[in-house]
Amino acid sequence: MSAPALDARAVGEAISRLRRQKGLSQEILSGLSDIGRTHLSAIERGERKPTLETFYRICCALDIRMSDAMREIEEML
Repeated sequence: MSAPALDARAVGEAISRLRRQKGLSQEILSGLSDIGRTHLSAIERGERKPTLETFYRICCALDIRMSDAMREIEEML
């Protein structure tokens, strides 16, 4: 029996939705969170999962708590 895995697509969709709600482009958010725009784009498309550190920096740049972002993700699962 394998352990459940976090759906990368749900993570990306939640981050994308939160970014758009704040009125930020990927370019701006990637700069604020100090990650590459292509990396952020891959996360939003569900092609990559952010590390905990990257997720934290994205949340800080969006001015939201990690727990609130996780709640958004859990609602999509």
